[in-house]
Parts: sequence; structure tokens; C-alpha cells
Amino acid sequence: MATSNINPSTPVLVGCGDVTDLTTPATDARSPIDLIAQAGRVALDDTGAAGMAGVVDTVAMLRMFADTAPRFATSFGRSTNPPKSVAQRLGVNASRHIYTWNGGNMPQYLVNMFAEQIAAGEMRAALLVGGEALRTQYGATRGDVKANWAEDPGGAFEEIGDPRRGWSDYEERHLMRAAIAMYPLIENAIRGKRGRDVETHMKAMGKLFAGFAAVAKDNPLATRREGFSAEQLSTITSDNRWIGFPYPRFMNANAYIDQAAAVVMTSVGTARELGIPESKWVYLHGCADGHDHWYLSEREVIAGSAAIRNGSRIALDMAGKTIADMDFLDLYSCFPSAVEIACAEIGLAEDDPRGLTVTGGLPFFGGPGNSYVMHSISEMVRRVRGKPESFGLVTANGNYITKHSFGVYSTRPTEGHWRRQKPSELQNALDALPKAPLVEVANGPATIETYTVMYGKTDPDFGIVVGRLATGERFLSNTPKDLAVMRDLQAREGIGRPGVVRHEDGRNIFTPA
Repeated sequence: MATSNINPSTPVLVGCGDVTDLTTPATDARSPIDLIAQAGRVALDDTGAAGMAGVVDTVAMLRMFADTAPRFATSFGRSTNPPKSVAQRLGVNASRHIYTWNGGNMPQYLVNMFAEQIAAGEMRAALLVGGEALRTQYGATRGDVKANWAEDPGGAFEEIGDPRRGWSDYEERHLMRAAIAMYPLIENAIRGKRGRDVETHMKAMGKLFAGFAAVAKDNPLATRREGFSAEQLSTITSDNRWIGFPYPRFMNANAYIDQAAAVVMTSVGTARELGIPESKWVYLHGCADGHDHWYLSEREVIAGSAAIRNGSRIALDMAGKTIADMDFLDLYSCFPSAVEIACAEIGLAEDDPRGLTVTGGLPFFGGPGNSYVMHSISEMVRRVRGKPESFGLVTANGNYITKHSFGVYSTRPTEGHWRRQKPSELQNALDALPKAPLVEVANGPATIETYTVMYGKTDPDFGIVVGRLATGERFLSNTPKDLAVMRDLQAREGIGRPGVVRHEDGRNIFTPA
């Protein structure tokens, strides 16, 4: 298609920027807003248009972990309007400021939503930003630095996303309320589904993530560039200790980093007006958003995702492509289970020669809270620009294989008026899927469906068991707080293992045979 024939309302990404700061001393107490604004400046400059900042009418920022989870809260203060604080640093006089709800899906979700609004003429240009400065926050706190990150730029922000927390009251009672506990449960369910023993599966996970570590090794923006081998990743050492069985430390997302990223979106018509070179234009050819049943314990299949299966298909169909047509891939990679499920549902081999990441993934590139996928998108923009006419797929995941967003990118222009399938069509189909039979009070003989053992610094701290009663009903439980029981649960196969569950003091306690 001749570019002169492109519909001027067609949405395009025209700027991208990333910052990884490994060197600024924590004692400088550089604020996350300053770091995020730096990435925003890089993205605005990347457009090559001197007037870009003047036409941005929307600044959207990913919610920071300090405003998301109590364990990341800071005593240094915060902005009353984070996206406006970023905008002011950049000289952007936007009329709309958005601060999202939490979720690793949200960067791609925003791109999908803004593409629709740009195509409809409801938005002229948007700056999307996100980042974390937890390395600095943690170091400054430990060093007793007196920092002041409080500011009041005025105005109010709009909140976009789903405000619901990712776990139920029932799950919380059994200590299922954090990613480091939920994903090991998912991982052991995958292992059970594949019929592997622990040793075999550990080696497979190590091989999978060694591919991600190799990409990070060659990425100057990555935070862990050691290029860990499969053996290093799957071997327990003092530096690679257990976090939640079967995950050692290097198989967990690396959150304590200082990273930020940004992208700029506008229409073809505005890009032409501003004189943005066409070599900068990247089109969103396909997209989709949807979530699985909200709580992990509700899902019939813990080791799968109907939302990934169907959402990825919708995005690829919209682009008129198949997964085989993708030159580049970035699968959300907070833990091995997220990648394993995505590969199985999309139809990818875990050793696909194209590679499964363009950044190095959350454990090795870095896991800046809710904004990792902003880095995926930024890098994907650079990749497809560097290989004109190529295509790339980005997948995004929020909570616990719960919320999913997909984007297919290329420098090849889209044809006709840009439009997408209504997200409600996919969501209605996902909501109609059956749920697992779940009981909150469980007593009697039972078997383990999946499990994990959570660690303190050196020893097991508590165990979580998702089990089935003889009637087929699922229950949630903890193990007795007994080191011998927890160590035995790791030493001998747990999947399918019999035992007895009893309900006491508001919780279920499962004792394996």
C-alpha cells in the first residue's frame, strides 16, 4: 500500500524510550517520577518531531508498586497526581491524565484502547509511561536517607483498569495472595499435567529460562547480564536459594531495579503534520484483551489459560497472520509457568528458534512492576523498525495468569479504517466457561492437585496445598507448620499424593500421607 493512501485516522506508534539505571547511588534518592520522566523524554525525542510534546493530549502512567502493594510502600512520600508530575517535567500540557490500576497486562491494554480512541478521533496523541525505582527506594531506606518524594501538581487523574485484587478471601486465608506463592502452584500443576518428576522438570525450566538469560546478556538495558546456564538456573545455591518450590531465586521476576519506559502514539494524519519520518511509524495490526476466571482457585484447569488461547487467536486473526508469520516474540515471563502456558496455548515450541523474548524477560532484563511490557513494546518497536515489513507479537499478563492483552506490530501499514473486535465478545465467552467445584470447609481423605512449599531465608516457612476430596470437590489448605512435613513434601512426589484434610480455626490443614 502506498503510504499516501493510508487512512489519516490510522493509529501509529511513533516514539519509544527506555532507561535502566544501575549506577546512580541510592543515596541520591532519585525519585521514580524523575526516572520515568527521563524515559518519556527519550520517547518524545525519538519521534524526531520538535512539536510532539505540544500535541500530546493524554499522559497515561502505569501504577507504581509503592501505590499497589503494602510490601512496596515507601515513607518518602508520593505525588498526588503521578502522570501530571511526569507531564510537567516534560512540558506536556495534557488535558487528560491517567493512572492505571495494577496489572502487567496494562501497557498493552492501554495501547489497544488508545489505538481505538485515536482511530475514532477521540484522541490526538498520547504519551504512555511507566517505571519503578525500587533499587533506589530499598537502598535509600536501608541507608536511612532522608528523601522527600511528595509533590502536588494539582488536578485529578483518571483510573483505568480493573481495581479488584487478584485473590479471594478464601485464598488469602490460606496465604495465597502473592505472585511468589501463586505461580509455584501453577508450575507444579503444569509438571503434574506433563507427568514429569521434579528433577526432570527443574532441568526443563532451567533450559527454558537460559534462553531468556542469553538474550539479556546481549541487551545493554538488562539488569542481569550474566547469561546464566540451564544448570546454574536449576541448581540451588546460596545465591539461588528457594523462594517458592519449585522456583529458586533466578526463576522469579527481578523487581528491585530502577527501570522506566515510554511510547508515543498518534494518528497517521498528525504524524504527517508534525513531519515524523515514516521510518518511525509502527502499526498495531492486531490486538485483544480478556481475563480468565478471576481467582486461580476457580479455574477448572490451573495449568492452562482459555484467555491466552482465544485472545492470541483474535489478535493474530485481526492482523491476518498466524504465529508462524511472527518474526519476533515477547512472551510475558514473570515465572516459567507463564511462558510454558503461553507456549502451549498459542502453539509455540519452548525452544522456538526465533526466541521467546526480545528483552530478556522479567527475571533477567528486569521486572519493573506493572510496566515491564512497556519495555517489551518499546523494544518491539525498535525490532520491527530495524526489519521493515516484519511482524512481532507481544503478550502481557496481569495477576496470576489472569488478565491478558496482546499486540501484533509491524511497519507495514494497516489497510482501511482501523477497527477491532469488541473486547466484550471475548470476555463474555470466557465468563461462560465452567468453574471448578470449590468448597471452603473440607474434612476427610483427599489428594493433592497441586502444591508449593514457601521459604524464609533458609528453611521452609509454610506449605500450600490445592486438593480434591473423594467427591471431586476442590479445596484450599495449608500443611501443618512442621519442617519435617514440608521437607518431605519436597523430597517425595506431591502431585496425586493422598492425605487427610481437616478444618480448624477458619482454615483447612492438609497432612500428606
